[in-house]
Amino acid sequence: MTTLTTDILQKLAHFDTPTICNVIELFEVRPQNVGYMDGRIQACFPEMPPIVGFAATATFRSAGAPHGSGTYSSLDNQVERFAELDGPPIVVFQDLDNPPAAATFGEVMCTTYKAFGAIGLITSGAGRDLDQVRAIHFPCFTSGTICSHGYPQTLNIHIPVHVGGTMIYPNDLLHGDCNGVTTIPVDIASEVADIAGEFVAAEMILINALRAGTPTPAILKEARAASKDRMVELRNQVTRRK
Repeated sequence: MTTLTTDILQKLAHFDTPTICNVIELFEVRPQNVGYMDGRIQACFPEMPPIVGFAATATFRSAGAPHGSGTYSSLDNQVERFAELDGPPIVVFQDLDNPPAAATFGEVMCTTYKAFGAIGLITSGAGRDLDQVRAIHFPCFTSGTICSHGYPQTLNIHIPVHVGGTMIYPNDLLHGDCNGVTTIPVDIASEVADIAGEFVAAEMILINALRAGTPTPAILKEARAASKDRMVELRNQVTRRK
């Protein structure tokens, strides 16, 4: 089992989510078109900085009136199980209603989650009370906004869920910002944190060349080649670590 320190998580949070996705690609541990949530999942508060944490998963519905408690999990049980995670929780809901019938979360739920250490929430459904949730600085990601909570029911917790076209498992490492949400394979997370700065520096070779004065096709070609060479060095560096 790989243990990630607070320092590693803070390093990861220093970079935007597209950079994290690009660095993961260097390790060739998965296809480049999987592992991240699709465009249905949008940041409610794009001005907020990146978050990095571990998935506290649950399923949800709000379309029909509840029929007894059954296997439904209460809010207190949900936050109690945050202790099973390897670090700060990010609550991840799969809304089973299609389309979403009502909001998955509001001010009360987000305040509760934050009080118990959660650093954000992701749902394939909708949210509400966005002004109030923004005021407590709690990043959320949704497929939309709905004013009512309908008949909210949290069903099963700590099970695999399907959100934004991606399977999310309990305790998956997640990184999210205004660009979207990706998973990070835990086995390479520390190396991703270490290499991300070098990756940004390699990209800046090209960007700085284009920003300096009036670029020419020759300058573009030279800068692209230099940037690509540095990327190849990083990929080789990753390969040697395997």
